[in-house]
Amino acid sequence: MFYIILSICCSVTVSVLLKLAKRYQIDVYQAITWNYSAAIFLTWFFFRPQLGSLPNAPILTYLPLGILFPLLFIVIATSVRVSGIVRTDVAQRLSLFIPVMAAFLIFGEKPNVIKIAGIAIGLIAIICLVPWRQKGAVRRRSSNSWFYLLVILLGMGFIDILLKNVSKITGISFGTSLFIIFILAFIVSIIGLIYLIIARKTRFSWPHILIG
Repeated sequence: MFYIILSICCSVTVSVLLKLAKRYQIDVYQAITWNYSAAIFLTWFFFRPQLGSLPNAPILTYLPLGILFPLLFIVIATSVRVSGIVRTDVAQRLSLFIPVMAAFLIFGEKPNVIKIAGIAIGLIAIICLVPWRQKGAVRRRSSNSWFYLLVILLGMGFIDILLKNVSKITGISFGTSLFIIFILAFIVSIIGLIYLIIARKTRFSWPHILIG
């Protein structure tokens, strides 16, 4: 339960920080890029990845996650800006039903009364989160906001399924797998950042390393 609560707090905090990014003129892409450098260091510090097993790591299994992590992070940041924190958070929560269905249909999980009841309660809780009534101009949303929410729903669900597959890899600890995935995500992000700098669509900012 402790880790569930901690996960919720971290998820909500990230959404709030992304919402505040525009107010404080933070370049979200640079923050996301350096976020993965921090993730690499923290994974190494806390999980002590088995570096000797890196040559045998299934890189092709990790690569989709290394690409999806930064891309979906950007979509979430955009969605928070155009759709709001509540809708974006609801889309992330609804995505949980994709790996839940995959657990029953793909991974052989056996349904029972407690699991079905838990899923039903979760669905009701998510429905209660949706702000059904809209008021005034403050509630106007971008006409493309639904697209970002759909991408988040499908993307988060797909990531959860991929992480489930990664957790089943034998011979390499999950911490080592995360270490490799974050390295790949950082490489993808830094390539994108270099392109943006060369194309003069952004300017490198040292403070964003700390922000990330």
